Amino acid sequence: MSQDTSELPETDDEWRERLSDEEYEVLREAGTEAPFSGEYVDHEADGSYACAGCGATLFDADTKYDSGCGWPSFSDAPDERIETRLDTSHGMRRTEVLCANCGGHLGHVFEDGPEPTGQRFCINSAALDFKGED
Repeated sequence: MSQDTSELPETDDEWRERLSDEEYEVLREAGTEAPFSGEYVDHEADGSYACAGCGATLFDADTKYDSGCGWPSFSDAPDERIETRLDTSHGMRRTEVLCANCGGHLGHVFEDGPEPTGQRFCINSAALDFKGED
């Protein structure tokens, strides 16, 4: 389910032209928006959430839930849409979540989510674009 990557920016300058300052900080520099500040924290609508960097569909709105953590939370993500890696920044051991298409930093996944997956994908709103159902 990978998307065409031939149109993706190749340099930091090209990414800076494509993204807002906040999107760049989150997606390209692994930044984090302040809790409860993001556009999609309390967002409820049918549709899907895509990567703000490349447009690849990442999460279905049916998997979004209110975890109370301050960031949009999802209970599942198709393996082919995301990649994960160990993040030891800030003196912690966490699992970072990245867009499988463009490599953009999305957030982190934790093993304290609802059943049946038990996962909580804690994702920055700045890394997402919502696509509503028509």
